[in-house]
Amino acid sequence: MPEAPKEYDLAGQNKRVLDFIEEVTSHPDEVQRDLLGEILSRNAGVEYLRRHGLEGRTDRETFKKLLPVITYEDIQQDIHRIANGDTSPILTSKPVTEFLTSSGTSGGERKLMPTIEEELGRRCLLYSLLMPIMSQFVPDLEKGKGMYLMFIKSESWTPGGIVARPVLTSYYKSPYFKDRPYDPYTNYTSPNETVLCPDSYQSMYSQLLCGLCQHKEVMRVGAVFASGFIRAIRFLEKHWLLICNDIRSGTLNPKIVSDQSVRDAVGKILNKPNPYLADFIEGECCKSSWQGIIVRLWPNTKYVDVIVTGTMSQYIPTLDYYSNGLPLVCTMYASSECYFGVNLNPLCKPSEVSYTLIPSMCYYEFLPVNRSDEVTGSVHVPKALNEKEQQELVELVDVKLGQEYELVVTTFAGLYRYRVGDVLRVSGFKNKAPQFNFICRKNVVLSIDSDKTDEVELQNAMKNAVTHLLPFDAAVVEYTSYADTTTIPGHYVLYWELTLNGATPIPPCVYEDCCLTIEESLNSVYRQGRVSDKSIGPLEIRIVEQGTFDKLMDYAISLGASINQYKAPRCVKFPPVVELLNSRVVERFFSPKCPKWVPGHKQWNNSQN
Repeated sequence: MPEAPKEYDLAGQNKRVLDFIEEVTSHPDEVQRDLLGEILSRNAGVEYLRRHGLEGRTDRETFKKLLPVITYEDIQQDIHRIANGDTSPILTSKPVTEFLTSSGTSGGERKLMPTIEEELGRRCLLYSLLMPIMSQFVPDLEKGKGMYLMFIKSESWTPGGIVARPVLTSYYKSPYFKDRPYDPYTNYTSPNETVLCPDSYQSMYSQLLCGLCQHKEVMRVGAVFASGFIRAIRFLEKHWLLICNDIRSGTLNPKIVSDQSVRDAVGKILNKPNPYLADFIEGECCKSSWQGIIVRLWPNTKYVDVIVTGTMSQYIPTLDYYSNGLPLVCTMYASSECYFGVNLNPLCKPSEVSYTLIPSMCYYEFLPVNRSDEVTGSVHVPKALNEKEQQELVELVDVKLGQEYELVVTTFAGLYRYRVGDVLRVSGFKNKAPQFNFICRKNVVLSIDSDKTDEVELQNAMKNAVTHLLPFDAAVVEYTSYADTTTIPGHYVLYWELTLNGATPIPPCVYEDCCLTIEESLNSVYRQGRVSDKSIGPLEIRIVEQGTFDKLMDYAISLGASINQYKAPRCVKFPPVVELLNSRVVERFFSPKCPKWVPGHKQWNNSQN
């Protein structure tokens, strides 16, 4: 990292960032109006806008009247044309410089999101907001380093010669990251070469080693997702002895790390034998319990920077265990389509994380989602919207407190009224700009018959069920689900990987109680299918060997998933994945009886009592 300029004004830089946030959140509607006008005027001649008859007009009313709300499938042919080498202005007047691949576990399909050169600068703008916000809550962070575990994925190229890669790989390979100027907030323990190493094993090993060599300087640790950080801790559990050997000898084992650029970079940190540090690490890692291992190895750590919203919330107990209850910080809300917003209260509880959407990032619209009117209580948004539904979209400043919406965006990179697929709930306001809780991805469901179970329902049912394991000092460290229709009738299957800390074996009846609790927690359509229609069989829990979900992640990465973006899928359908899970099942348990169910709507029944 470059040395600090003599007159570097950190306080002034922080103030400018906070003033910017204050300005754009005080006039969000004006910012949004001007931004949409800029997008439409700049792209007035593109084929997509001409196809819909916009004819150069830039006002919101005409835009909303003429342009449909779309999904990826609606522009897939246009994207394929660009990917195949058509350089005409199809979606954007600026050339598409790369495609950003969406997460393989987000909606089940890897999508190609077009982007233009300037978008990288816009994403970096959002990054630049994070630490000035954080500095208001945790002082002196500029005096230490961040141990952030960052990874790239190998790139692919379209037939037309455009690179396709995950958004974080795009950032890490860009000059914005590789040639970044001095900034005390981007002073990381990992040399660039370790981040840019294409071998994830060598990258993980060398980044952890560098983080341990600089353990007293580390003031914050993190990764993208909570699951990724926990994977790093488990990697350390398996490899700490090898790392200690390297620190003790002052040399990097060539059988473990062979990449010469990585060896050279790590060698500047691991530049002499340090038996004292090796003994310290070995002494901590040898202990029977790894509770608090983060603060034991990195004693000056102030917080853990990971995403723990949505389905990542299940990792909170594990992170609390490893960190001794350090704050779990979610700093930003972003996707492959666009970067959206920041958490202005980063030390809040994970359950209270709220993101303020920055009005200058893209043009936002919001499609109302009504969970309470559904018999299932789950998110239901039709895939294709009729004219009435298209008119229901509201502006950023018109959302209502407590209401849930699906996010719809228009970007500089050629997405117009595009449904991102995230469901958000309005939680408050920063000046005139709304703040949102992330609720879930829509349409991630289990279904056997007419039942539909979304990931929020499943997560809540899991929370209820795992309480049966607490007396045995056991916990579910990872899970997924599968709609097994090979049986008649079909039934839900949950795959659980456990951590067993207690000495008392868990009797089968406890797992059966877990099965029943999950069924009792699911919606009335599911329970009717079990009790009355007999269209759904008893729910099954399959206990898998420890390490199964690491195998699942390795398999996904081998198919091209990004280690940065990977999240364990909450529902699996792909036969090889199901086969992998089934091959590692050690025990099976079924719900012992039907859940409770009575005819009619729950609210009707309550009103009659």
